[in-house]
Formats: sequence, C-alpha cells, structure tokens
Amino acid sequence: MLQCNMASYESSITDIRSSRIECLDGLRALAAIWVLVGHCLLLTGWHIPVIGEPDLGVDLFIMLSGFLMVFHYQLRQDKEPWQRPETWLKFWTRRYFRIAPLFYVMLFVALALGPYLYESRIVIDDFLARSHQAPERYLDGSLKNIVAHLSFLFGLLPNFAYRTPLPDWSLGLEMQFYAVFPAVMLLMRWLGWIRSAVLVAVLGCLIVFAMGRLSIHFPMPSFLPLKMQIFLCGMLLAGVVHQSRPRPLLYLALAVLLAALPFGGDYGLGKLLVREALVAGFFALVLYRMLPGLSGTVARAIAVTLSNRFFPLMGELSFSIYLIHLLVLQPVAAFVISQYGNELAAPLRFAIVVAIVVPTVTLLSWITYTLIEVPGQKAGRFVVQRFAGKPKLETAPAE
Repeated sequence: MLQCNMASYESSITDIRSSRIECLDGLRALAAIWVLVGHCLLLTGWHIPVIGEPDLGVDLFIMLSGFLMVFHYQLRQDKEPWQRPETWLKFWTRRYFRIAPLFYVMLFVALALGPYLYESRIVIDDFLARSHQAPERYLDGSLKNIVAHLSFLFGLLPNFAYRTPLPDWSLGLEMQFYAVFPAVMLLMRWLGWIRSAVLVAVLGCLIVFAMGRLSIHFPMPSFLPLKMQIFLCGMLLAGVVHQSRPRPLLYLALAVLLAALPFGGDYGLGKLLVREALVAGFFALVLYRMLPGLSGTVARAIAVTLSNRFFPLMGELSFSIYLIHLLVLQPVAAFVISQYGNELAAPLRFAIVVAIVVPTVTLLSWITYTLIEVPGQKAGRFVVQRFAGKPKLETAPAE
C-alpha cells in the first residue's frame, strides 16, 4: 500500500510540476466569496459559524499567496536564478504591477466616498448596537495617509494600517511578504525547508513578543510577523511539490503546528480548528493523488469541481472582488436597514443584501479586471521584458 501510494505521489508531483493545479483558481474564488459573504453576515446582524468569519477567508488567501510565490519561484529558477539581484527586481516588478494599479484607483475612489461610507457605517453600527468605527478610517484624506498607502508602507505603521474604507491592511501585509520572499527562499536553499521554516517562524514569534513588551499594537494583523506563519503553511506545501525526496507528512505536521501559533487575529478553539482544517484541506486538494481510498476520491472530486468554468472566472476576479466589495456592501446594508430595520428578520435582511451586492460587485470586478488589472499586468510584463533585454515567454500559471 505504501509503495502504491508513493508511486501515485510521484505521478502526482510530475503532473503538478508540468501543468496548472486544478483547484487553485477555485480556492482563490472561494476565499473571495468567503470574505464577501462573511462581511455581509457581519453587517446585517446574522451569524453563521465559520462562514461569518471573513478573517479565515483572508487566511486562505495568505496560504495561497505563500504557495504561489514558491511555485512560481521553482518554475522560473532555471531561467531566472535567484542568486542574481536582477531576478529579485523582476519578481518585485511583477508583484507591484499585479497589486498596485487597481489598488491605487480604488484607494482614491474610497477616499472620495469616505464621508458617505462613514454615514452608512454609523447607520449599521447603531442598528446592531456596536461601537462606531473610528472616523479617521473613512475621513482621513491627509497627504501622510495617502503617501503611506501609495508607498505600501502603511502596513508597517500602526496609525495608518487601518485608515481607509478598503480592506487594504492585507495588501500592506502582502507587500511585506514580497519584500522578504527572495531572502527567505535563499535561506531555504541554504538550510533546507524544515529548518528554515522553523527559523523564520521563531524569528516572527520573537518579534511579536517584543511588540507586546513594547506595547505596540496593530488594529489589524498588517505587520508581517503577525501572519508569517500562515504564509509559511502555503510555502511548505509548494516545497513538497518540488522535493526530490519528498516528506509530505513532515511538511504537513509542521504547517499544522505553525497554523496553531496564537497571534495574528482571534484564536479561539473554533478558529484554531478551522485554520487546521484549511491547512489539511489545502494539502489534500493539491496532493489528492497520493491519498488512499475514499479520501483520495473525495479530494479529487472537490479539486475537479473547483476547476470548472465558474471558479477560474471568479478566481481571476478575486482581487477585484476583495477590494471593491465593502464600497458596495456598506451603502446597501445601510439602505436596507434604514428602510426596513426590525421589520425584517436577520436571515431575510442578509438574503436581500446578498442578492444586491453579489451581482453588483461581480460586474464591477469584471469591469475593473478588464480595464485596470489586465493592462497593469501587461505593463508589468513589458517592464520585465525590458529588464531581460528580450521578450520573455510566460509559461507559468496566472499569479
């Protein structure tokens, strides 16, 4: 049985290295939908366990990011050796043009709509008997705040990390991860995956402990050490894929331990169990060919479902959905509440809001993806080609 499973595993690894990963776009889509629906639940006053926790959807995004960065690193390492500084510059250029164009546009849209969005949020918070959001999150159009966000330094600064109507704290976090990623990968080439992951995680824990001692508090986990352990979970899975002598169970065990570190958000028992399930499920969907019996069959069926026509489309729109949804959701939720209030039960209030918000956000996301994201990615490829001195054929799956 073990030999059979390992043979299946070797076949799985060969297939993964040479093609798109079936479930990847579907997982991106699910993460975006999770965040959107979770916020709809929070802002309409209805609670559904797990689904109503959008931060868990963000954790799934983070794991996917860690996986993708390593996966693309492995695909490009022969043509773009990471010992060369120009490779680092190409990597940062690609990532900048993937994130920045849409973010910059939506940042100024959000700041322009700030007063209206703040009024909407007051209506929601009053109805749900919650404390009001800090007004500066919606109303701070200062030059300092704008510069902090245009430079992506806001995630490093507690006073600016949560200061726009967008859920952009995670973008500051993402950019910090991109900044250190080449150095982390060189460390892993030097020390190996397990020792390097442990070393990076320990360093992150020490920084978080020092922050506590210094009374440094971030309103959201926008500072990389607070979430580096979740990035590492995805990185470890990608590391399994490209190992010549793979040890998937060891990598999975370490990822499970890392996901249990009690910082970077709410960490009650329920959320801990969900995060562990996300890690185990992520491993299972990518490496389903090595799973025996019914577990492998079920994992394969889910992975194939996540690769159907709907999920790749939603996966492409996931970044736009993530950035746009609160700009639509808060006014819609405030309108429904102000018009109907307690006349509607929470589930019906939620259903009405979702029925309006989901198609509206999807349409706007398709428009911004087509008009902003795609041209931005093309601009990034053009800049990278100029660095390379000749046209570069992109064979990697979409990042």
